[in-house]
Amino acid sequence: MGEPTAGDGQPENGADATAPGVVGPYGERALVVIPTFNERENLPVIVERLHAALPGIHLLVVDDSSPDGTGEVADGLAAEDARNRVHVLHRVEKDGLGKAYLAGFAWGLDRDYATIIEMDADGSHAPEQLHRLLDAVNDGADLVIGSRYVPGGQLVNWPRHREMLSRGANTYARLALGARVHDITAGFRAYRRQVLDKIELDTVESAGYCFQIDLAWRAVRAGFDVREVPITFTEREIGESKMSGGVMGEAFVMVARWGIESRIERLRGLRR
Repeated sequence: MGEPTAGDGQPENGADATAPGVVGPYGERALVVIPTFNERENLPVIVERLHAALPGIHLLVVDDSSPDGTGEVADGLAAEDARNRVHVLHRVEKDGLGKAYLAGFAWGLDRDYATIIEMDADGSHAPEQLHRLLDAVNDGADLVIGSRYVPGGQLVNWPRHREMLSRGANTYARLALGARVHDITAGFRAYRRQVLDKIELDTVESAGYCFQIDLAWRAVRAGFDVREVPITFTEREIGESKMSGGVMGEAFVMVARWGIESRIERLRGLRR
């Protein structure tokens, strides 16, 4: 894990609790964490859209030494941001989406952000809809998931086979775990810091596709208020998806294990 190259994450002078991008009645701050690997063309677009939608929000780019120069692009965006909202964390190795997010979460928690948000760099998550997640946080939710599969959720330009695979994975996870979350694999979500503090991030081993399932399941089991809000998911226009058969296989095995462990724990509790 490297050090951020720009900004220290401190609040802007005179932060207004009612300003766009500020979460909570007491002016608590929110941080969007965007992991990147070979996203040099997408990153400037998503940063511009994010700050057009929520001018006060902060952003941390977590780059895994992208060979296409995404890290340098991120450094440039941070240097150009006069309001000190864009920060960069360079990581030496590429060891999975989950590890990148964990590094970003640790960075944000160390700097006292009250809400930490996951968002993709490729434009599949609309920054213009982030307010839906933040509204639910302000309404008392602990973890808010931007869902494709609740009423009002939409998919745009996604291949049919990808949609069927995603729906199947979510149905499998819901049945295996007994969790009432329709889009537990979704990567557009907002956590109150209390969730990340409690669910023992240092014990998270999942690195790929099942990372999202892992953290949502931990939040559910810890008794947090987990909600879903509808979002529009749009297939990326530039670059290639990072999804692979290996990460799907990892998710299948891990979810089965978690489901079995949970049922064993419940049985033991009934016998006491």
